[in-house]
Amino acid sequence: MKKDNLLRFPIPILIILFLLTGIFAVFASLVITKKVKLNPYFSRSYTIRGVDVSNYQGEIDWEVLASQDIDFAFIKATEGSSHQDPSFEANWKKASETDLAIGAYHFFSFDSPGSTQAQWYMETVGDLSGKLVPVIDVEYYGNKAANPPSTEEVAKQLQDCLTLLEEEYGKKPIIYTTYKVYRRYIKDNFSDYPLWIRNVYYSPDLDMKGKWQFWQYSDTAILEGYVGKEPCIDLNVFYGSREEFENYLIHTNE
Repeated sequence: MKKDNLLRFPIPILIILFLLTGIFAVFASLVITKKVKLNPYFSRSYTIRGVDVSNYQGEIDWEVLASQDIDFAFIKATEGSSHQDPSFEANWKKASETDLAIGAYHFFSFDSPGSTQAQWYMETVGDLSGKLVPVIDVEYYGNKAANPPSTEEVAKQLQDCLTLLEEEYGKKPIIYTTYKVYRRYIKDNFSDYPLWIRNVYYSPDLDMKGKWQFWQYSDTAILEGYVGKEPCIDLNVFYGSREEFENYLIHTNE
């Protein structure tokens, strides 16, 4: 706004405008630094809720965790073509003894063939009857954000991985990703796969309405039932009804 235009406003109104601008800037800063969290309010309209965990949460008391208003849990199983999460076997066994719908996720490597990553997941996780479909976690790590791998090569390897998993389990895997990776690799190549989007600042309905099925809305939650190097746990919601959620379970007769 030009100075001449500003001078047309009465002084009290100018003061109010400057105060509001300052308040907004402070509020935005608090949101960006996660000191003020809006997503717990945005997420309240979704009734199907869950967590995702890995070795970072350490030893988990699954009975305690499952009692805290959650319906599902995704557990890290594998990474790349040879790494297994150290807590996977214990988490998988104990979580299976609860009423939670559980699934296993794989952290995708940009440095390993997609086919061998799928084989490693299948060897590690095995049968998924009664469990949620596989999840492929595609996000930057190390220096990949600064030096993004080729879009064409990533799309090829990721497609190889997804295709093998779909052939094995009979349903399309879910792709978990961040906004940056979504725009570069997922948006134009994998729109027919279920999307699990990470946005810890605001609801993805503001800019991705109708494009996501799962939303990771918080990475700073504190729940009871685990003791590990990471005190926080990720919280998620599902976009849809209970009946629609059931479609992500794998059944023996499918």
